[in-house]
Amino acid sequence: MCGCTHSAQNQALHLEGEPNASAAPTTTSEPKKMSKSIPICKQLASIKALGKGSDLEKSMATAALIFRNSSDTDGKLGKTTAKHLLQTQFKNFTEGQETKPKYKDLLSELDENTENKLDFEDFMILLLSITVMSDLLQNIWSVKNIK
Repeated sequence: MCGCTHSAQNQALHLEGEPNASAAPTTTSEPKKMSKSIPICKQLASIKALGKGSDLEKSMATAALIFRNSSDTDGKLGKTTAKHLLQTQFKNFTEGQETKPKYKDLLSELDENTENKLDFEDFMILLLSITVMSDLLQNIWSVKNIK
């Protein structure tokens, strides 16, 4: 659950010049900033608190790193970048949703955002909203729990 399979797509964003190297605001407790060319799985591995982290913790950290690596110097995503992330990093959840009214409403809200940028909280709400309405979630619910 390290996110390595999608790291190449995330690196492609970096190579295309979309994200900025000083993406998120830093705090005094943050050690060294991670380079965006480093794969997500290696970035996760460098976070000591996640060494024995759960799959859920690693999933949230992966989402945060992808956001940070793709954001601008203000720590926000442009709507074009956000849509690109949905298409490349979240495509299994978005496929087949294009005709659903709720999905169209979410994207129109993104288009109507007056700042044309999303902060991390808005981005996570968007991901959660798409997840809840997706057909993939229904498939996930139907999977039998194997113990």
